[in-house]
Amino acid sequence: MKTIKIGTRQSPLALWQANKIASILEAKGHPTEIVPITSEGDANLKQPIYSLGLTGVFTRSLDIALLNDQVDIAVHSLKDVPTVLPETLELIAYPERASSADILVYKSEDIFEIEHRIIATGSLRRKAFWNHKYPNDTIVDLRGNVQLRLQKLQDNADWDGAVFAFAGLDRSEILDELAAKGLHYKVIDWMIAAPSQGILGIVAKEGFDLSDINNPQCELFATVERQFLNVLEGGCTAPIGALVEKIDEENYSFKGAILSIDGQEMISIERQFKADEYLTKGREFAEECIAQGAAKMIEEIKKEIGTK
Repeated sequence: MKTIKIGTRQSPLALWQANKIASILEAKGHPTEIVPITSEGDANLKQPIYSLGLTGVFTRSLDIALLNDQVDIAVHSLKDVPTVLPETLELIAYPERASSADILVYKSEDIFEIEHRIIATGSLRRKAFWNHKYPNDTIVDLRGNVQLRLQKLQDNADWDGAVFAFAGLDRSEILDELAAKGLHYKVIDWMIAAPSQGILGIVAKEGFDLSDINNPQCELFATVERQFLNVLEGGCTAPIGALVEKIDEENYSFKGAILSIDGQEMISIERQFKADEYLTKGREFAEECIAQGAAKMIEEIKKEIGTK
């Protein structure tokens, strides 16, 4: 059987994810080889993510490797993958979803009693949600892999906390180490996750079949959340949240929101839908937000971050 070459970013988390997919594939009888590729987003740690272009800064290098046949598949945190892929590439499998939650990692147990906090994040969505709830706080930019971001939090004495994806810290086996570093964490239950946060996605050239490792429920989550994002034209770094959760075998809930860059404005939606309706629901929910004024908000966002 042909060895499947797995393309991945070089960060510890990305390599963990690639090894996870390799183990799933090998359990199904597919031999694998991991091929690390440096991404534009990883190479440039000084510019805020949004100034590198609205979408795809963590996926372009892997797209090129796929198109040049350097690798057979690319493994991604699906929240980093643009909703429109290069011609001839497609998402072929959604093997698993870990927690979709965002968490606050912080230093002092009285953080929520402080009048003015300094919170670090490189995500426009997290910044906007935080500013919406805590408009008096200051947000500072934070870039790098999970380990580097934690170190920066510890090194900057005036920073009170930083926002991370729960899945990233969990997969990197860092959560259990926080207490030893004098740090605490709390799930931010009011912050709507990035579309597809916690889902691993596999991209390949059209026709490459890995249906034997696909998880249909993860595909449902991803389809609705990414369709909502696509219709709003946000791209993966815009301040848009979308989350599907299972109620029972037939019913699912959806929460979505789009915010202004400064977090002062927010258009949000909560709905329920049937499992057999999922293929069109993301578009439907996005169009409801557009009817409430989301299109104008998107135009303002694009002007602010210099994209067209």
